[in-house]
Amino acid sequence: MTKIKIWLAAARLRTLPLSISGILVGAGLAGFYGYYDSTIFILALFTTIGFQVTSNFANDYGDGIKGTDDHDRLGPKRAYQSGHLSRRELKNGIIGSIAIDFLLVLALMYFSFEKEHLIYVALFIVLGVASIWAAIAYTVGRSAYGYKGLGDVFVFLFFGLLGVLGSMFLFTKFLTPASFFPAAAIGLLSTGVLNLNNLRDYTSDKRTGKNTLVVLFGLDWGKKYHYILLVAAFLCILIFTWLHFQRWTQLLQFVAFIPILLHLIRVSRTRDPRLIDPELKKLALSTFLLAVLFCLGYGYLN
Repeated sequence: MTKIKIWLAAARLRTLPLSISGILVGAGLAGFYGYYDSTIFILALFTTIGFQVTSNFANDYGDGIKGTDDHDRLGPKRAYQSGHLSRRELKNGIIGSIAIDFLLVLALMYFSFEKEHLIYVALFIVLGVASIWAAIAYTVGRSAYGYKGLGDVFVFLFFGLLGVLGSMFLFTKFLTPASFFPAAAIGLLSTGVLNLNNLRDYTSDKRTGKNTLVVLFGLDWGKKYHYILLVAAFLCILIFTWLHFQRWTQLLQFVAFIPILLHLIRVSRTRDPRLIDPELKKLALSTFLLAVLFCLGYGYLN
C-alpha cells in the first residue's frame, strides 16, 4: 500500500458525508430565508471536512496509543494499529491538518465577514479553535472526553447545533428559533451514529477502559437510547416542517426516514453487537440523504 493510500485510509473518507450534513442543512436554512453565497458554501464544506479529517487522525492516534484499537477491533483497521503509520508520522499528520484547518477558518471568516462584524470574526475563530480542540481531545490525552461518556454531548453540539446554526449564520448573520429543530435533528442522528459505534465496540471498549455511555449503562440501555435519538430527530424535522410548510418539495426530506426506519428494525432484531457495524454506514448515509433533501427542499427548490 502506498503512503497516499495509507493517509487516505487514515482520513476515513467514509465519515465525510455525515460531517458535511450540518453544512448542507445550514445552507438550506439560509436559502429558505433568502441568502446564499457559493464561496462561503464551498469554504464551509472544506473547513468541516478539514475538522473531520483532523478528528479521524487524532482518533486513530489516541485510541492507538491507549491500546483501545487492538486485534479484536471490529471496525476498519486503523493506520497506527496496523503499523502502516508510525506514532511520529501520525502526530505530524495531525499537526499538518490543524494548520490547514486554521487557514480554512481564516479564509471563511474573510469571505463571510470581511472587515465588518469583527465581533463575529472573533467569535467564529474561537469556535474554530474549539472545534479543533474537540476533534483532538475526543481520544487524545489523559482527560480525553470520549473515555468519560461525553462523546455524545460533543457530537450533538458540534455536528448538530454548531454545524447547522453556525453555517446558517455565516450566510444570514442571524438565527431563528425554529432553525434549532433541524439543527437538533442532525445532532441527534450524528449522535446515533456514534452510539452505533459504541454498541459495536462495547466489548473492546469495556476491556480497555473506554467508558462510553454504552459501557456505563449497558447494551440494552444503548439500544433504547438509540431508538430515542432517531425518533426525536424525526419529531424535530416534523415540527420544523409543520411551522414552515409552503410546498410539496419540503416533504422530500421525509424520504430519508424510510431507510432510517428499516435501520431501527434491523438494530432492534440484532442481538450480537458485532453485527451492528454495517448499520453505521446506513445511518450515516441516511443522515446525509436527509441533509441533501432538506437543502434542496428548503433552499434550492424553494
